Amino acid sequence: MTLSALWLVLFYWTVLHSPCDCSTLTKADLQELENINTWVITRSFPCSATCGLGLRTQELCPIGGTRNFSTAACKLRTIRCLDTWQCGLKTQTVIAGQRLELDCLEEVMEAIGRFAFVVSWRFARGVITSDNSLFIRYEALSLDKVVLDPLREEDSGTYRCDVLDTGKRRVKRMYKGVKVLSPNMLSLDFTKGLIHWENPESLWPNITTTTTRKPYPSSTVRNMVLVSLSISVAITAVIFLFLWAFYRKRPAQLLHDSL
Repeated sequence: MTLSALWLVLFYWTVLHSPCDCSTLTKADLQELENINTWVITRSFPCSATCGLGLRTQELCPIGGTRNFSTAACKLRTIRCLDTWQCGLKTQTVIAGQRLELDCLEEVMEAIGRFAFVVSWRFARGVITSDNSLFIRYEALSLDKVVLDPLREEDSGTYRCDVLDTGKRRVKRMYKGVKVLSPNMLSLDFTKGLIHWENPESLWPNITTTTTRKPYPSSTVRNMVLVSLSISVAITAVIFLFLWAFYRKRPAQLLHDSL
């Protein structure tokens, strides 16, 4: 135990007192650095996008030989920022006949430039998914967005957008699921739906809730009664014939058994 402790002390002494090849700054070097005029980042704002390529604003202020900030000469600059290129899946429900725009780059393309990116679109028809094996190439007329006008029911599905920068690095992948509803199936007008709920006659104008009018014409009721009677008579006749044949055969069977 004592020998192990002695070796440990010798090891630490060797490490702490070993010569270092690192060069230290002299007093003259420090004075020269203090006289250099430069810019420093005093504030940095969050990235404009939580996923994909975004923009970040920074405040830069100059410092002189006195090492004091000159706030009057500060300036703002905008730089690119990227936390993650995967944006996941977002869905939206729209009605057929409307106009729909699926924007891929939004304000980033306007600030940096249209030709600074390579954008490609893919489409999975009729399903909301992120399975890449289900997507096929989709030709978009615009570079950064898909415009559906008017929107059709067959346009429902998932649209995938991939964005590459000039260095062929992926900076964004976005999935947008689109559910298209027919205007005849569902109305999102709450006021109109409330009126129909309070006045059911507006939904079925040929049927009234009052007791003075019959819900069906007299000819329809007469035909329904005749059909019901015909079916009942036919069933009764079949049962009668079955019983008559059964009892007719039974005395002959009894006579045969007695012999």
